[in-house]
Amino acid sequence: MNSARKSRFPTLFLNVFARVWAIWGLVSFAASFLIVLIPSLLTALIPDPKGMAYFIKIAKVWMKIWLNLVGCPVTIRGADYFEKGKTYIVTCNHTSLLDAPLSSPFIPGPNQTIAKKEFARVPLFGWYYKRGAVIVDRKSDASRRKSFELMKAALNKGFHMCIYPEGTRNKTGAPLKKFYDGAFTLAIDTGYSIIPTVILNTGKALPSNRILYMLPYKLAIHFLAPIATVGKTTEALKNEVYHAMYHHYITSCPNTTN
Repeated sequence: MNSARKSRFPTLFLNVFARVWAIWGLVSFAASFLIVLIPSLLTALIPDPKGMAYFIKIAKVWMKIWLNLVGCPVTIRGADYFEKGKTYIVTCNHTSLLDAPLSSPFIPGPNQTIAKKEFARVPLFGWYYKRGAVIVDRKSDASRRKSFELMKAALNKGFHMCIYPEGTRNKTGAPLKKFYDGAFTLAIDTGYSIIPTVILNTGKALPSNRILYMLPYKLAIHFLAPIATVGKTTEALKNEVYHAMYHHYITSCPNTTN
C-alpha cells in the first residue's frame, strides 16, 4: 500500500506541475503576442521579400524569449545549409503544436508555412497567422489547388516554403509517419531543392495526446543537407527525403523521441 502510494506521488506531482506550467505557457504566450502583434503586422507595408524577412526576425526574437520563459530553449544545427540568395522547400516532421512556432522563426530568411485554416479564425492571432502562412482547407479540393499555386507564388517571391509532409501531427510513437506527395510535387514542378529538417522533443514538451499539459524541455531543430530535384520523380524524391530524415533521427538522436 505504502509502496503504491509512493509510486503514484511523482506521477501526480508531475501532472499537476505540467498543468500549471501549461497555464503559464498560455499566459506568457498571449501576453508576449500582444507586444509583437502590431510591429509584426506593420511589416506587410514593406515590399516583400524584405517585409517578410522583418516579420520572421520579429518572430524569432519573440520565440527565443517565450521559449526560454517556458523552459524550452532551442538549439539550431545546419543553418549554414541555406545558401544566400537561394530559395528552398523545407520539410519538417510534425508531432506537436510547438512545431510551427519552432520551425518558421528559425528558418534562415523570409519564409511561409502551409497551415490549416482553423487557427486563422482566432481573434487577433488569425491576422498574424495569415501573414506568415499559406492557408489551406484540407477538406476542399479547390482550396488545396489554390494553396499549391500560392506556395509557388511564395517561392517565386524568394520565400522558403515550410511544409509538414506527414500532413497532421504524428501520434504513432514512430519517428515519422508516411509522407504525402504535396511537398515533393511542388519541388519537382518548381525545381527548388528540399532541405529536410528534423525537430526534436516538441512532443515531450507539449504532447499531442494531452490537454493543458506542458513541460520544460530542451528543443532542437536540425537542418540537413539540401536534396536536389533534378532527374527525380515525386516518389523517388519523397523516399529520399523520408530516409534522410529518418536516418538522421535514428543515428544522431538514438535516445530521443519526439
